[in-house]
Amino acid sequence: MALGSAQAPLAAVAATSGESVRRRAGDAVRGRSSANGDAASYMGSLYEFRNGRGEIEMNGSGSVKQSPPPLLQQSGTPKLLTLPTVLTIGRVAAVPLLVSTFYMDGWWATTATTSIFLLAALTDWLDGYIARKMRLGTAFGAFLDPVADKLMVSATLVLLCTKPLKCAVFGDVPWLLAAPSITIIGREITMSSVREWAASQNGRALEAVAVNSFGKWKTATQMTALTVLLASRDPRLAALTVLVAAGVVLLYISAGLAVWSLVVYMKKIWRLLLK
Repeated sequence: MALGSAQAPLAAVAATSGESVRRRAGDAVRGRSSANGDAASYMGSLYEFRNGRGEIEMNGSGSVKQSPPPLLQQSGTPKLLTLPTVLTIGRVAAVPLLVSTFYMDGWWATTATTSIFLLAALTDWLDGYIARKMRLGTAFGAFLDPVADKLMVSATLVLLCTKPLKCAVFGDVPWLLAAPSITIIGREITMSSVREWAASQNGRALEAVAVNSFGKWKTATQMTALTVLLASRDPRLAALTVLVAAGVVLLYISAGLAVWSLVVYMKKIWRLLLK
């Protein structure tokens, strides 16, 4: 009897302890444990930030089972040098070649300079198309692409200003190319600073400085104008005054679109700050 009476409290304690253990294990499995819940929330946010496809699961033991994004499952680390990024790096490397051929003499120099710029403009469209179509976009490529564009355009504008073209239509105007060049370069510097500021703010600020239709038209007219102006330096095309005039007009249109798009961006940011 004494032994039986002693076993009864022990059985009650064991049952209570077992129930407590099972309740804690259930809490962990359902994610009620603050430690595991916080870890799952943090890792889930991290994978969602990387590519929107990360998953967090809880296994039967209550521990966190991490399912990394497909890209990480295939290669272990994100691939840095994708095809679009290589094309972008090629545009950066082409800038010294553009400067060198611009100051060279010979019938082939103008053709080489124009070809380099035209090829860079085409790869600017191509790398974006490949990145979207094949899903090869990377953070490094997204950073380097606008840098390559600004380097190529700024270098070309400065080069054209050092050797201004003579156009009978406009006469001898020393600031003919300098004025739109300063406007375009100044706008690019300003927008780079604004986007850097927006990156440090919330998502609404980034949406306000996303590329708009004015920016796309600006880029198209800008690339066309610079290609025409570079090609018109060919002595065989010197008699085609209308070619130079067309390039100058397009460059001023591009400068006007650059200023207008900047105004649109600043209006959006101003409205955002007032809210």
